[in-house]
Amino acid sequence: MTDQQEPVAPAWVGRDREREQPPTLVALRDLIAAGSRVSHHVARRAGLSESEMVTLEHLTREQIGPAEVARRLEVSTAAATGIVDRLVSRGHVERRPHEVDRRRTDLHITDSGRAEIVGHLMPMFRGLDEHDASFSEDERAVVERYLRGAKAAIEQVLEP
Repeated sequence: MTDQQEPVAPAWVGRDREREQPPTLVALRDLIAAGSRVSHHVARRAGLSESEMVTLEHLTREQIGPAEVARRLEVSTAAATGIVDRLVSRGHVERRPHEVDRRRTDLHITDSGRAEIVGHLMPMFRGLDEHDASFSEDERAVVERYLRGAKAAIEQVLEP
């Protein structure tokens, strides 16, 4: 393909042709929509804003600082500071000096912050664990390959 040619869109992208999507893509679209609804629902039940919820989700995976929160949420540093302040005041997050660069601050999720997330998501975690256990190693490898490829395709939208 040359730089001047437009990429060819799948046939199902056309108007009124969504029903022609392969079942795997319909299921993936449904999964993404369900995930979006879960975040909104859990945030509301926990009395958190969606930004606070997403920040806690990030902190369950890794320690980041307030500037990184701003970058990931695509908000100003002032807005990120407000989000972090609210999570700190609820006891869900602690600020700690960075281990190497004392000018920086790392955010750490507390036991109560982790319990807030895990408590609401436990039914999903149990269901996913049971579902995953129903697959053979070979089947899990195919599912993983599909999901990683789908993630890469989705992330193309995020590229400049």
